[in-house]
Amino acid sequence: MLRRNIRLRREYLYRKSLEGKERLLYEKKRKIKEALDEGKPIPTELRNEEAALRQEIDLEDDYTAVPKTHIDDEYANATVRDPKILLTTSRDPSAPLVQFVKELKFVFPNAERMNRGGQVISEIIESCRAHEFTDVILVHEHRGVPDGLIISHLPFGPTAYFGLLNVVTRHDIKDKKAMGTMPEAYPHLILDNFKTKLGERTANILKHLFPVPKPDTKRIVTFANRSDYISFRHHIYEKPGGPKSVELKEIGPRFELRLYQVKLGTMEQSEAQIEFVIRPYMNTTKKRSFIGNDQETDDKRKKTKA
Repeated sequence: MLRRNIRLRREYLYRKSLEGKERLLYEKKRKIKEALDEGKPIPTELRNEEAALRQEIDLEDDYTAVPKTHIDDEYANATVRDPKILLTTSRDPSAPLVQFVKELKFVFPNAERMNRGGQVISEIIESCRAHEFTDVILVHEHRGVPDGLIISHLPFGPTAYFGLLNVVTRHDIKDKKAMGTMPEAYPHLILDNFKTKLGERTANILKHLFPVPKPDTKRIVTFANRSDYISFRHHIYEKPGGPKSVELKEIGPRFELRLYQVKLGTMEQSEAQIEFVIRPYMNTTKKRSFIGNDQETDDKRKKTKA
């Protein structure tokens, strides 16, 4: 199994190393296509390669014309089978952290919770690969307060590191009758304001934690991005007065996520390439949103220009 994982990882890295060459070839073919469509002469630097490139263009279709990336390989099997998630914690978890992870088990369908014990990360990842888990979620804490969440996609990555803020569990809410029980049906997913390239990448990581729901499911999970803080909300809806009246009931838990790193590998691979990380100088760029477009910031800019 270890040799097989090493071989698969090498194949994945080799395919990833070819992306630069494929992108360069795609740009050359795009320039030739544009010249032919507009009736312009072929660019001078491409005249020696024109015949071979035009032959490749004639053989391509809509599926093969655009080169694929390593991101396509990461979630190539996501539509084939439902996600299978392992939930665990940092070592020696406190009672609030254990309670929070128990609630997360019901938030993510097909999730299994494991007591960390003395296991190291590399052992957990290898065990998950052997048992065909698709994702591992690790929750951290600081003095009894959950403050970090890591989502690692298997078998090759990516791994997203989130800061965890303002956690309110179902256990903290006193009025249990008004909240009701938590259903286990597959939820509908709402992803709001993930408009940049990094935002699409983040949304891709989050949405593949949930399987495809049935159309009549009354459970809703929302990830709403505002100023790069992702708010998680969990509701069920009812129609007491017919199809035109809808009432939302929050069933918890609720929390905010702040993305601070995306790594092109699994959790235990310290040598994996870093795709995105928040640097100290980024803390002063308050007018810039990395994940989505902040409407309030855009409005302020318009007022300033006016």
